[in-house]
Amino acid sequence: MRQKLEYLKETPSQTAGPYVHIGLAPGAAGFEIYDQELGWDIAGPKARGERIRVEGVVTDGTGSPVKDVLLEAWQANADGIYAHPEHTGEVEDGFRGWGRVITDFETGEWGFDTVKPGPVMGRGGQIMAPHINLWIVARGINVGLNTRIYFEDEAASNAADPVLNVIEWERRRATLIARRSERDSKAVYRFDIRLQGEDETVFFDI
Repeated sequence: MRQKLEYLKETPSQTAGPYVHIGLAPGAAGFEIYDQELGWDIAGPKARGERIRVEGVVTDGTGSPVKDVLLEAWQANADGIYAHPEHTGEVEDGFRGWGRVITDFETGEWGFDTVKPGPVMGRGGQIMAPHINLWIVARGINVGLNTRIYFEDEAASNAADPVLNVIEWERRRATLIARRSERDSKAVYRFDIRLQGEDETVFFDI
């Protein structure tokens, strides 16, 4: 007979503490624990596809930058394949598609370099538009926030994306679109995240 675990209560969630960077990004906190900071290299040198930079700032409900945010990024490669044993296909040697960055303590800006992902096969054989998944943690956030970055130069794919189309208010879908520009002949996508208030970024309950 299966034992009921009634004596184990769910631990209450807690906001990320002031030591989150020491535990998850020690190099940024001044602790040289690793030869290479965990999670800073998303694509690896052998990844195919367009090299891009993604950057932005996280703001609170008053529009002020939040300067102690940690963001985790997870993405497919340029062929739309995740580096995951349950995903069909091979990725390039060294491609993990996962990375971790923190905001600048002075400006609140964050950014990372990677390759632009390709369309991904989703549930039921539906094709999802190229995107990057983000998980966001900061003081004052009890449970990490999940959102996605889509690319403005993928308008046709975005219009057919099954996740974007779940968002009832079309105007709010725009909060998930990164704006493209170029800097030093390299594509740069701007994706600002607003935690509260007007034009709040769409977050997913997953």
